[in-house]
Amino acid sequence: MEQPHPIAIVNARLVPIDGPVVEDGAIVLRDGRIEALGSTEEVPVPDGAEVVDAAGGWVLPGLIDAHVHLGVWEEGEGWAGQDTNEMTDPVMAAARALDGINPREQGFDDALMGGITTVNVNPGSGNPIGGQAVALKTYGRYVDEMILRSPSGVKAALGENPKRVYGEQKKTPSTRLGVALVLRRAFAAARSYQAKVDAAEGKPVDSDLVSETLLKVLEREIPWRQHCHRADDIATALRLADEFGYRLVLDHGTESYLLADLLAEKQVPVLYGPLIVSRSKVEVRDRSLAAPGILDRAGVEVSIITDHPVVPIEYLITQAALAVREGMERESALRAVTINPARVLGVEDRVGSLAVGKDADVVLWSGDPLDLQSRVLRTWQDGVEVYTYDPGQGTGSVRPR
Repeated sequence: MEQPHPIAIVNARLVPIDGPVVEDGAIVLRDGRIEALGSTEEVPVPDGAEVVDAAGGWVLPGLIDAHVHLGVWEEGEGWAGQDTNEMTDPVMAAARALDGINPREQGFDDALMGGITTVNVNPGSGNPIGGQAVALKTYGRYVDEMILRSPSGVKAALGENPKRVYGEQKKTPSTRLGVALVLRRAFAAARSYQAKVDAAEGKPVDSDLVSETLLKVLEREIPWRQHCHRADDIATALRLADEFGYRLVLDHGTESYLLADLLAEKQVPVLYGPLIVSRSKVEVRDRSLAAPGILDRAGVEVSIITDHPVVPIEYLITQAALAVREGMERESALRAVTINPARVLGVEDRVGSLAVGKDADVVLWSGDPLDLQSRVLRTWQDGVEVYTYDPGQGTGSVRPR
């Protein structure tokens, strides 16, 4: 998309995330980037700009959900829209969520309605190694023009899911120790493949897509996104990361608050959630709305996730508000849905805060986003308005894709 003309949003309460709040602020969007921001007196309106009077509304960067299944687990499509798990082999490191995403799924529109402009689409957790994740913008005609970073990590799973899937098939792994064994074997094979390539001294060797992907993890080019809930599985995740030296990110981390000091010491980020779900399995029995605050106070870099469609993506900010109600600092909750997930995804140079030069992914709220009475009024992605709420009609609309 090309931004046709500059846009100046004035009379706004600017919340940059990585800087002080600006009352009566203005922000200028030009050529898909943030050109200027500050007080209305300091920021001149460019010639020919479209002027948007925020009338005291709040302006924030687009929100970020770092763990979703948008486009691969389509709502209301039954089996036809289910491309989350390729459960025909426990090691699917070479499979890419990117290849299964339908950008016309309704959930992408719901994301824009909720002020979410960046997501990370993961494969599912049926396999010990599920495949490659991709960081996307939430508006686009086809998935390739939406990519922010690919791959943005490799999804892996410990605990009940891979145990159940392969146990029912009478195959390895059927236990927690079997799941850990599968991971160790895969990384050992990747190291052997690297040794084979080194020994060839530039001569061609047969390609191994799985090992080539895992070598990116071992070389710390991309993070290892470890699905785990229970504290014992989290301890296993830490053990494996110490053994192989990769960058670990905990996805879900239901009981991570029990090991908050250890996670802070090891500087392991936690993508916590989903928060507003039933105790549908034993692993989430001890979920807690207070957990994000506990982790944050311990010094863990915490993000909040929906795991869409487990929790509909438009309720990302609702979860953040509930975490505040249960003790999380307001500023920390906003960081947990903006700059923190941007860092996990390795895209913080483009999104996650309002700053000159960053992508013009900007959202105008009617009021405080952590007040459940507030709503998204307008969403811009790369400086183009992609969602508009019409108060007269009481409905919103997404720009045609």
